[in-house]
Amino acid sequence: MKSLEPWILNQVEEKGSRGGRRTNERLSEHLLDRGIRVNAVAPGPVWTPLNPADKSAERVAKFGAETPMKRPAQPEEIAPAYVFLASPQCSSYITGEILPIIGGYSGG
Repeated sequence: MKSLEPWILNQVEEKGSRGGRRTNERLSEHLLDRGIRVNAVAPGPVWTPLNPADKSAERVAKFGAETPMKRPAQPEEIAPAYVFLASPQCSSYITGEILPIIGGYSGG
């Protein structure tokens, strides 16, 4: 497999945190002719065993409460999103997309 051109890697490192959507789209456009689809999952708060390790008990109790579902996601609730995007049977015609798994929208 041919490695990615350095400018792509630089763009990902440089803009990934500020411009994730555009980076995802650009990578998708650039890699599609190689048969590579580029998609992303943007999860909201997700509960893991590490949550209590670096937060106070009060912050742990409130973790995810700001979502419309009033709780964090469990890993098994977001895992199907990754499987869906990775599966050519489910998403072979999808590229350049970011799938938000955020516990709903609060109509504001």
